[in-house]
Amino acid sequence: MVHAQFDPTARRALAIAAVDAKIRKDLSWQQIADVSGHSVAFTTAAVLGQHALPEESARAVAELLGLDEDAVRLLRTIPTRGSLDGAVPTDPTIYRFYEMLQVYGTTLKELVHEQFGDGIISAINFKLDVKKVADPEGGERAVITLDGKYLPTKPF
Repeated sequence: MVHAQFDPTARRALAIAAVDAKIRKDLSWQQIADVSGHSVAFTTAAVLGQHALPEESARAVAELLGLDEDAVRLLRTIPTRGSLDGAVPTDPTIYRFYEMLQVYGTTLKELVHEQFGDGIISAINFKLDVKKVADPEGGERAVITLDGKYLPTKPF
């Protein structure tokens, strides 16, 4: 049976334990994703409490991380999503994404509406990818692809 969470406390505690196990076992997110059978972005988000994993994936991840049956159950539970509290993020990496949306959020909204009309870009029917590429001017660049299905607003 499919279950949903009401209180994210248990899922947050599981995320802390899972990250601790990942570090102790010196695993990468890609290695965890490989046993889950899903993308590295989806698997990472699931382990961090933002998605539910199918039973087989939850069992494989829990086994790799050395987590118990309660962890399998929680990994399968539909979470209460949202990993940030209401305050401005203080972690520098997360803050930069916040900053990007503060600077470019209205631009993205205008361009999406101009090209698609009134609607949203889904974060449910969604793909995320992060790649490291060489910067022609030296160093490295991050290429982040957010690929979401457009869902038009429907009058009722």
